[in-house]
Amino acid sequence: MLAEHQLYLETEYHQGHRANFSSVDLTGRDFSGLNMPGVKMDRAVLRGADFTGAHLQSENLVGAIAEQACFDRADLSRARLSGANLASASLVSACLAKADMEFALMANAVLQGTCLGEADMSGAQLDAVVLIEADLRKANLRGAGFRLAKLDAADLRDARLGGAFLVGPRCPVPICAGRICAWQSSTAQICLMPIWKGSKA
Repeated sequence: MLAEHQLYLETEYHQGHRANFSSVDLTGRDFSGLNMPGVKMDRAVLRGADFTGAHLQSENLVGAIAEQACFDRADLSRARLSGANLASASLVSACLAKADMEFALMANAVLQGTCLGEADMSGAQLDAVVLIEADLRKANLRGAGFRLAKLDAADLRDARLGGAFLVGPRCPVPICAGRICAWQSSTAQICLMPIWKGSKA
């Protein structure tokens, strides 16, 4: 199926067929380094699958179950991941620029050094996620949950943070006056309103 998809890409959609793995169980499969832009994997079961270094631009992964999958250094720019389950997945140094990730479940995922510029992560569940040195410039993070997330040195310039929820004793976000604060190198940002342990807020 992937050979037909490669021909589909090389002939600019005149020959071959677009690969369709919708709702297919691909648990533990190895897709590392493959050229797979535009493949349909919505609602596919991808637990523990390996996509290291794969080219997955504009991939349809809506509602996919990708717990503990590896997407390290993969290109997922403009991919559709709305409602996907990426709990405990690894996306180290991956590219998710302009990806649609609304309401994705990403608890305990590792996105260290990941590019998420202009990604739509509104309503995403990011509890205990590692976003150290991640690029979140202009990302839509409205209503996202960041409980115990690690955001050290993350770049949040011009990110939309209204209604984002962060709880944790080691939160790097400064306590804000009103609704405007500066987050490390960020300019004016909407305050995340952190709730500290022992607080009555």
